[in-house]
Amino acid sequence: MAVKSSKAERKTNYDEKLCKLLDMYSQILIVAADNVGSNQLQSIRKGLRGESVVLMGKNTMMKRSIRAHADRTGNKTYLSLVPLLVGNVGMIFTKGDLKEVSEEVAKYKVGAPARVGLIAPIDVIVPPGNTGLDPSQTSFFQVLNIPTKINKGTVEIITPVELIKKGDKVGSSESALLSKLGIRPFSYGLVVLSVYDNGSVFSPEVLQLTDDDLVGKFANGLAMVTSLSLALAYPTLAAAPHMFTNAYKNVLAIAVETEYSYPQAEQVKEYLKDPSKFAVAVAAPVATVATPSTAAAKEEKVDTEVCDDEDDETLFGLFDD
Repeated sequence: MAVKSSKAERKTNYDEKLCKLLDMYSQILIVAADNVGSNQLQSIRKGLRGESVVLMGKNTMMKRSIRAHADRTGNKTYLSLVPLLVGNVGMIFTKGDLKEVSEEVAKYKVGAPARVGLIAPIDVIVPPGNTGLDPSQTSFFQVLNIPTKINKGTVEIITPVELIKKGDKVGSSESALLSKLGIRPFSYGLVVLSVYDNGSVFSPEVLQLTDDDLVGKFANGLAMVTSLSLALAYPTLAAAPHMFTNAYKNVLAIAVETEYSYPQAEQVKEYLKDPSKFAVAVAAPVATVATPSTAAAKEEKVDTEVCDDEDDETLFGLFDD
């Protein structure tokens, strides 16, 4: 018969385990474990085995162990985890890709009935159709103002009905009706609340960002810096190309409106005096690019012109004779 360890021993063992994990891992997912059963949690542990470790426990024990580890090692970065340990939460220590681990955790969700008193995480809509219930069960539908009719001796719902709204408490009538209809509207699993990575804490939404999203955000930030710099006339690396361009435009405008000139402005002045030169300059590069089909067409045209000339010479020769 195994000897049951004392409460103090269990606390010591838990403290040692948590401190060891803190030494081994620098990436941690803080997850909510509301309505997650032990069997479901065991399945999650099996699915993550190899690169991740799931650790559950009382918040006070986890906070105490983290503070003790920080005092013992002098590493204060883990103290940022303490404010996150609120409610029914646990920690997933991992060395893998954070996005892939969070997606793997999200796979282990199971359906659950709408129990009385639960806060609905989503809207619950009862679809129209035959319920299979006999007419004596219509009282449930009448209490909830669900339009029904009797069809072939069973109750049929006429239109879809929003039975429970997100954030509302599930009542006894709603729970009983969904149970009779065999509808399990909710699904529960570990939900990632926060992400810890080498001392930084951020929202799990950051894991969903792609390279295109990051490039877009960087471009927007760069545009804002550029606009602010130009508005304040404050030189920055982002605004420098625009400042040089605007300065050149101002110098060119002065040269055009006055007698002052320089080599780069001479061509612009020529175009302004005679716009047709600008049209020719633009059309010239386009004309020099000949496609194979255009070249073939030109050759065919030349051959035709030669034949026409030969025919004309023959005719003229006949008339001369």
